[in-house]
Amino acid sequence: MSNRSQSQREVDAAYTVQVRAATKGAARAGAFGVGVVTFAHYAWPLFRRQTLPFKAFLVSGFTMAGLVIGADNALLSHEAERRQSEHAIRREARIDLARRGLVGTETEIAKWRAERTRQMEERTNNGNLPDASVQTG
Repeated sequence: MSNRSQSQREVDAAYTVQVRAATKGAARAGAFGVGVVTFAHYAWPLFRRQTLPFKAFLVSGFTMAGLVIGADNALLSHEAERRQSEHAIRREARIDLARRGLVGTETEIAKWRAERTRQMEERTNNGNLPDASVQTG
């Protein structure tokens, strides 16, 4: 698998996480905004005299804030998680390379990753092969 396709998959996954969180955040904050505007309408006579477009503007402000904050928080969490997993893989590579007597340079880590990916694919492919001891007939 090329680095470009791997990067594109990571970007797509981050985008999906961000869109879901933004939608959720917008819905929550929008509902909260409707509640605040409704409460203010019935509780405060000065607010009751405000125009409907102004009240809609307030609700849309709550909605946009929820959308942006939700998306940003989700993306920051996703990036932190990716960074942590990347750090764990690199640490494992450096330890394994040190056991072999090699220095964990970027090139050696890239080779280690390629080798590890190949081994994992071989295990997956060997696990999917039909058992030769089973007779069909």
